[in-house]
Amino acid sequence: MRTQDPLDLFGIDYVEFYVSNARQAANFYRTTLGLTPVAYAGLESGLRDRTSYVLQRRNVRFMLTAPLLPDHPIAAHVARHGDGVKDIALRVRDAAAAYEAALANGATGIMKPTVSEDRHGRVVKATIATYGATVHSFIERDGYEGPFMPGFQAISERPAAPETGIAAIDHIVGNVELGAMEQWVNYYRDVLGFKQLIHFDDQDISTEYSALMSKVMQNGTGKVKFPINEPAEGRKKSQIDEFLQYYGGPGVQHIALATGDICATVDALRAAGIPFISVPSSYYDDLEERVGKIDESRAALQERGILVDRDEEGYLLQIFSQPLQDRPTLFIEIIQRKGSRGFGKGNFKALFEAIEREQDRRGNL
Repeated sequence: MRTQDPLDLFGIDYVEFYVSNARQAANFYRTTLGLTPVAYAGLESGLRDRTSYVLQRRNVRFMLTAPLLPDHPIAAHVARHGDGVKDIALRVRDAAAAYEAALANGATGIMKPTVSEDRHGRVVKATIATYGATVHSFIERDGYEGPFMPGFQAISERPAAPETGIAAIDHIVGNVELGAMEQWVNYYRDVLGFKQLIHFDDQDISTEYSALMSKVMQNGTGKVKFPINEPAEGRKKSQIDEFLQYYGGPGVQHIALATGDICATVDALRAAGIPFISVPSSYYDDLEERVGKIDESRAALQERGILVDRDEEGYLLQIFSQPLQDRPTLFIEIIQRKGSRGFGKGNFKALFEAIEREQDRRGNL
């Protein structure tokens, strides 16, 4: 039986980042995450105001877009927010129908359904607003067989990308200001037809100094999951407050990337220069008592700083990077699921304390 999904979403089509230098950003994501450059749009392809590189590995696809003109709106966006996620694009069966349904449910339209065609076929794209300056585009590919979409040319001589084991986007987390979480939970429920999967309050995610609240929204098929965080009252500044300050408002905090072998993926990413948050060795003292039998050795997990959590359906392994750029904003999570569909509730305290230690080093706690 097919789960109800009013907008007929297939999943995340791509994630578009606005960056200051797309060529350099593409090189970073290629050499660290192992994403392969597959398509390009810019001056050589007839695009006069911006440049975009598309990188892909298995079911992960990133588009990195930079302005070519100093007074371009993308330049203003990057000046305010730094490099970060602009568009979480959703693959749909019918972009026009999804757009009209979203508007009827209260969404703010950004771009009406627009058809692009070339010799490889047609793509329909429409865009709506979400929290902060972030948007969702609806992408209808309609059998399109080109490298990405019309206006892009294939990158035929592709530089080598390391194998990191990254296979898919598991979930994407948004940070919003205090008091706004419920508004955006209702938005995803009412506009996109999502359902609330989990709720974590400030008792679940807190330390001596700070706290946050989070609700996880997912679409009808469970293929698209968007946790939404807001800060909670605390003695000091929370990680959400720090993000909001340095990002200049609400936005995407982190992207969780799924792998089938988290130890190998962490080794590959660390060797490529991705720094991860560390947890105290005491976290592993009673690991088996807390989570039960697992396939991985405790020594292997402790050596890499990987966290483990179990629920009634199985367990998961996860680790979080430090910010990917100078601003303490966007980071990545690496996650391996072994039955569990949760989000590591048992790790929240250890993770939150680790993040606070990093905040304190930056003078932002």
